[in-house]
Amino acid sequence: MNPDCIFCKIVKGEIPCAKVYENQKYVAFLDITPVNPGHTLVIPKEHYEDLLNTPDSVLDGMLNDSKKIAKAVLKAVGAEGFNLTVNVGPVSGQVVPHLHIHIMPRFPNDGHHLFKGGAYKEGEIQKVAEKIRQNL
Repeated sequence: MNPDCIFCKIVKGEIPCAKVYENQKYVAFLDITPVNPGHTLVIPKEHYEDLLNTPDSVLDGMLNDSKKIAKAVLKAVGAEGFNLTVNVGPVSGQVVPHLHIHIMPRFPNDGHHLFKGGAYKEGEIQKVAEKIRQNL
């Protein structure tokens, strides 16, 4: 536990939340600034800063629980789909440095848009792919 972490304080019961799920390793609660009603955060009870600093065994269980929770969210709010998101680092939008998965219900014409993509320049896609392969 990190005594300065807001999510660790939620786990310890020091800060209230709208909890929707809990087991020995994970807890899920509604985001206080939801993209849409039902926007849920799934967190490990142990403190890990982000996806890259979390053991694979924790991630495996967290994803399985997120799947179960996402099905319940869809039914509960009548959503037709959802986005599953993990932000890593402030530049990506990670506000709380405690690993969390966002389950964001989506509805037709809800006004939310994902990423604005763009094309690679001539020959750039091969260079980027090679650099990634070299770093694996």
